Formats: sequence, C-alpha cells, structure tokens
Amino acid sequence: MSDELLEFHRDFLKDSLRLRINFSQTDQGRNVPPPPLEKPFEVGSDRISLPPREEMDEVIRNRDLLSAITNRESRRHFSIVPLSLPELAFLLWSTQGIRSMAAPGVALRTVPSAGARHSFETYLFVRNVLDLNNGLYRYLPVEHELLLIGKVERMGPRLVEACLGQGFVGSAAVTFVWSTIPYRMEWRYAHGAHRVILMDAGHVCQNLYLACEAIGAGTCAVAAYDQEGMDRLIGLDGEDEFVIYLAPVGKV
Repeated sequence: MSDELLEFHRDFLKDSLRLRINFSQTDQGRNVPPPPLEKPFEVGSDRISLPPREEMDEVIRNRDLLSAITNRESRRHFSIVPLSLPELAFLLWSTQGIRSMAAPGVALRTVPSAGARHSFETYLFVRNVLDLNNGLYRYLPVEHELLLIGKVERMGPRLVEACLGQGFVGSAAVTFVWSTIPYRMEWRYAHGAHRVILMDAGHVCQNLYLACEAIGAGTCAVAAYDQEGMDRLIGLDGEDEFVIYLAPVGKV
C-alpha cells in the first residue's frame, strides 16, 4: 500500500473524530421517519420460526463468561458435526437479537450500536444445520425467524472464491454474512455515520465469538473478500446495501 493511500485512510479515521454533527440538519432532525428496523419482506414468504429462549438456553454448555473470554480464538477447522437449530438461534440472538423496544423504531439489542441504529442485516449460508435445508437465509430479528432467500448452487466453492481462496469458509456448517444499510445510521449521524458502522461490526462479531465458545463451536472473522463478488452472491445492490463482514461457524 502506498504512503498516500495509508495517509488517506488514517485521515478518514481522524477526521471522523473531529466531526461536529449539526443534528438539526440530519434527517432525524428534519423529522423524517426513521428507516425500518429490518428490510421488508413479502407477505407469504417462506419463513422458519426459530426456537424460543427456553430452548436456546438448553444448548449452552458453558455459562462461564471468564472461560469464554479466555478461550476465545479464531478457529478455522470445523468438524462434520452439524449445528442444531436451537444453537443457530442462540448465535443469531446473541449477535442481533432484540431484547426490548425502547421507542417506535428503536430496538435495544444484545449488542451495542451508536444511537441504537443497528445498520446491519444478517445473511446465512447454511450447509450443515439439523432440520434446516441448505441455502441462503436472512435473519428477521423482529420476528425471530429465518427468511429463505433460495438455494445456492455450488455454495461452498462459490463462497471460497468470493473469499479470495480461503478454503475453511466453504467447510463451515453456516457462514454468517453481515451487510450494512448505511442510511439507517446516516439518518441520525449524517457524514459521521460511517466510522461508527465499522465499530458496530466489531461488536457484533465479538458476540459471535463468545456465543460460539458457549456451545462448543468456533468461528473466524473474515474481512478479506471480493466486495462485488460477495454482494452479487447474496443479491445486494452494492450501494444502498453491501457486505461489510463475515464469519464461518462450525463445531470444533
């Protein structure tokens, strides 16, 4: 990377710290209604109800937070043992689950987010989950359901290709892919939104690491991927919504 490009990226971070947002000039300040908490879906879409908290609690093997933090590491080797649906539900709830509604259009979730804006959507490439057909899904946090997007031919090889040849991505039971819809954050923070979106992505993925430790699974955060290739694989426009982070998950 050239010195000029390094300086550009460092300036992006520093300039974000210097920003003084005039909230009266944001869409929130103009009384524009907030964007929805999740992308809409068609009535009658193929949706799968996820197990409730009671069933999720039963699959947690280790409730010791200190052990989860101590043992947390990136894991790239997964067994052929499938994830159960309650285990997958627990991972989804841990990373984007809604605990309560603070106000109309404002959700308090299991992870922090600047202004409780939560700009992310969670997509899942499912390969080895009990009682769940392989394919591409989207998590619906409001309903705590999965929305089936469709089958993906040659899912493993295509994921590996989009992740620049990282083979372990194609061997996971499920690969979490987080996209961002920037306007959800821009609505409140305008030009100051983009730095905190990146911070929020770290919050989400760290919760996935710790939740995996609790159920005997592992994950590895992946930020090296072909942007256009990943967006295309999910069917995103790459402008109003695009992939920002991903993490394959499997039993270890």
